[in-house]
Amino acid sequence: MIQAGVAVVLLVLGYLFGRLAEKRHFKKLIEREAATQHVPVVATRYPPEDRAYDQQLVSGNVVIASDYFKAFLAGLINIFGGRVTPFESMLDRARRESVLRMKDAAIALGATYVFNIKFETSRIATGKVAAMEVLAYGTAMIPTSEEAVRPEIAHEV
Repeated sequence: MIQAGVAVVLLVLGYLFGRLAEKRHFKKLIEREAATQHVPVVATRYPPEDRAYDQQLVSGNVVIASDYFKAFLAGLINIFGGRVTPFESMLDRARRESVLRMKDAAIALGATYVFNIKFETSRIATGKVAAMEVLAYGTAMIPTSEEAVRPEIAHEV
């Protein structure tokens, strides 16, 4: 009886603290996404040709762990089948965080945007609790000096 009570208390605590941490992280993600929206991230494979750019690979990596409550729910869902929705929000947070870290790297280089973005995702199993690793990478487009943009335009002005 005591063991069942301890298990219930741990599940409730896992749910409450996990939910609180997730809400805080989503709030920070929204703030950081608004602050970095001036650097678009596009999935196209073809770079722009409007001016001369230097190109550099940038990446952002994150590992986000699940809480015990999500792991418990995912275990129940695995028994009965269906979408494992507890891990969907974890994966969404991981992807968004990795893109923001990649954007931070691009901004530090002076890039105007990142193209050809790709994701690598892997599950890291640590006992009964899962963690997700997400790597976002792409090519940062860094404008070269104004004189090197288009020499024919520089002479017209």
